[in-house]
Amino acid sequence: MIHYHGSPLSGKKEQAARFYAGRHAFVSFANPQDLPIIAEVSQSFALDNGAFSSWSSGERVDYEGYVDWCAEWMRHPGFDWAVIPDIIDGSPEENDEYISRWPSDIQGVPVWHLHESTDRLLNLANSWPRIALGSSGAYRSPGTDIWWGRVGDAMSAICDDSGRPITRLHGLRMLNPEVFRYLPLASADSCNAAINSGSLSRFGMYTPPSSAQRAEVIASRIEMINSSPVWAGAKQEKLFKEK
Repeated sequence: MIHYHGSPLSGKKEQAARFYAGRHAFVSFANPQDLPIIAEVSQSFALDNGAFSSWSSGERVDYEGYVDWCAEWMRHPGFDWAVIPDIIDGSPEENDEYISRWPSDIQGVPVWHLHESTDRLLNLANSWPRIALGSSGAYRSPGTDIWWGRVGDAMSAICDDSGRPITRLHGLRMLNPEVFRYLPLASADSCNAAINSGSLSRFGMYTPPSSAQRAEVIASRIEMINSSPVWAGAKQEKLFKEK
């Protein structure tokens, strides 16, 4: 599984260069300031449309501005793919219209929101080589009981009898080992390392002195764990319900 670490990292820019060196990064259109550094030092990077930030602030993504930004970076050898703009609380028709407008020459990944129908999920999974799973509605918080129940529905819809998904899956805001270790994800992202590198209390009395070092500790612990190769259905659900 590819572990994508979100940006930006707090602190001086040389600390960001140290942290992202050799890692995979996830850069949001809403906070793109570290992308020039990331493009130089990371193994690879994916671009996010910033829909979660826009949703939280009651706005919508600047679709054309985002496409132009992706077009600027798509030919960089470190570019992996970009999340196609989505409206988190929008209708399936609105989100399908956003997908239909996406330029075919930019490697794009559509989003299926957990509150949407599994029929739409199956249609996307049958049409795209990779889709992103986005937590939304009553399932906004990854790792909760209601969230796991809905994820179980999704996995049942798009996994074969052996528990293998029919397309590659990316987990938006799912780079938590207690989440991705149970799911057959090809990749996942979060800003855990970038955000919590500023939280000195989580390190106790032996606190790494710089934000980059603290982020490295967090990221290294995450990267030690891989995703599940398959979805084990009822057995998998029993495992995380017992935790």
